[in-house]
Amino acid sequence: MPSAMVTANMATNEPEVRSNLQTEIDNSPVFYDDNPPQLRLVAVNDQIRRLQTILRDKNSTRSEFVFSADRLIRIVIEESLNLLPYSSKIVQTSCGHPYEGIKFDKGNCGVSIIRSGEAMEQGLRDCCRSIRLGKILIQTDDETNQAKVFYAKLPKDIHRRNVLLMYPILSSGNTAIKAIEILEDHNVPQSSIILLTLFTTPEGLNSVITNHPKVRILSTEVYPVAPVHFGQKYFGTD
Repeated sequence: MPSAMVTANMATNEPEVRSNLQTEIDNSPVFYDDNPPQLRLVAVNDQIRRLQTILRDKNSTRSEFVFSADRLIRIVIEESLNLLPYSSKIVQTSCGHPYEGIKFDKGNCGVSIIRSGEAMEQGLRDCCRSIRLGKILIQTDDETNQAKVFYAKLPKDIHRRNVLLMYPILSSGNTAIKAIEILEDHNVPQSSIILLTLFTTPEGLNSVITNHPKVRILSTEVYPVAPVHFGQKYFGTD
């Protein structure tokens, strides 16, 4: 259970912190045994669990953090490619025999939510070297907690493409929801959007699904506490 996982990782000399966090977790609708159909989680093994640990550890150096983040991003990107449409393709092998394989259908692109989403761009380029990329800059007002769009540069034909929307940390969900609204304003169907994240909270997951039920979400875990320092640590601005 989530509560046992958190309690096991809390220091014994911090009972008050453990108690407060325990209450938050017990009241959170965590999807572990009954994930919503819009969510796809990467199969977690010891390697991925280790990367998650390094990214959450406040004592990790920046070089350790960036190296581990890039590895986890690459895993998520690779998994996301399985969600894109393929078609069959027959090629001739070097020994002269035909081989029936597959190829990507045309019409895919990536869109990063600045700034943390830019950390995922290189991983996508490494897997799809000719893929088109777009960017959206959204900032949240500290007083109203409302997300505002400051910049958006997208492929002109994005309405005909499948969009890999890159945003490493899905916390409240406000920023991702606003980005999806921008894509919809450019006539991108919800069903063509795949939100790629590394860490997702139940709150953020619920918010995105409630507002955009046809958007697919790919992540490595759903957990009440997300490493919201990701962008600052990755780009060295913490």
